[in-house]
Amino acid sequence: MSETAKQAEQEVLFTQVGKVAVITLNRPQALNAWTIAMRESIIDALQRFNADDNVAAVIMTGAGRAFSAGQDLAEAKHFDGDTAIEWIKGWEHYYDVIRSLKKPLVMALNGTAAGSAFQVSLLGDIRVGHPGVRMGQPEINAGIASTTGPWIMNHMLGLSRTIELTLTGRLMDADESHRLGLIHHLVPEEKVFDKALEIATELAEKPPVAMRLDKQRFREMTEGTFQDAIEAGMRIQRESYESGEPARMMAAFFAKRAAKGEAAKA
Repeated sequence: MSETAKQAEQEVLFTQVGKVAVITLNRPQALNAWTIAMRESIIDALQRFNADDNVAAVIMTGAGRAFSAGQDLAEAKHFDGDTAIEWIKGWEHYYDVIRSLKKPLVMALNGTAAGSAFQVSLLGDIRVGHPGVRMGQPEINAGIASTTGPWIMNHMLGLSRTIELTLTGRLMDADESHRLGLIHHLVPEEKVFDKALEIATELAEKPPVAMRLDKQRFREMTEGTFQDAIEAGMRIQRESYESGEPARMMAAFFAKRAAKGEAAKA
């Protein structure tokens, strides 16, 4: 096993409670921002769970104070047009595996879900959060064009709110997310996982064929626009990264963070 794979093993944890499998993002020092290796580890696990008769539902959550900050910018800052296309293909695989899951997926949002983590949380079936959760699509603030985010937001929220959230890059608080139906259950912070487990356990007892067919139909209803979003993503991300803007914006972000770190030591 490579060092990268070994690290991913520590950064994504897998447990099981009864017939409910639990995926925990375990990189709290980086707000659970995920790398390609972490994403591949999650994909492998979801495929195993899909084929395992001892798993009837899945929970995804995070360790620490964030669900996930989304893509690790330290990894993305080196992309060019060609690598951006491969990056989008990787997201296509990840999203396709989630969308193909035959079993219910409950998101236990222990904190902020931003960028691709916001999108992944929306690909789950039911979301549980607490009053401190924030959700949104801040890619524009890092100079990154957004394609899959608007695709899923448009299905969930309609075009008007999708435009506003994409262009401002703001994060919604839990009350707004709950009011819009993005968070289904809003509970105290210490109750998030327990509520998610209660829901997942209940869903695990539903008739499995009906569950599989319902989920299959949800995928069919959105498949055409998903493929369009991926094709647009490859075209748009190539142009975005070839412009150099994401690299400049991310360099400025890391310089600002380093300056804050030095100031804190002083």
